[in-house]
Amino acid sequence: MDYIYYPKGVCSSKISVEISDGIIKKLVIDNGCSGNLQGITRLTEGMPVKEAIEKLKGIKCGSKSTSCPDQLSIALEKAWEQYKKQSA
Repeated sequence: MDYIYYPKGVCSSKISVEISDGIIKKLVIDNGCSGNLQGITRLTEGMPVKEAIEKLKGIKCGSKSTSCPDQLSIALEKAWEQYKKQSA
């Protein structure tokens, strides 16, 4: 299942995630800090969706109330809900 999310309050402009069997199979994050986003992508691909959400949720960037990792957790929550509905 593919899901697209448009982050709010961060430099990233689009998150595309592919989920299969509860695992993040592919992740693409457009714009933002290239090195950090490459690291996040490599660390989360192959990880269970629920585990990634737990690890990333609530991370802040400086004085902002959110961050790219936090926005990814929101994208993953929404994608997971859609995935569960499609799998039911």
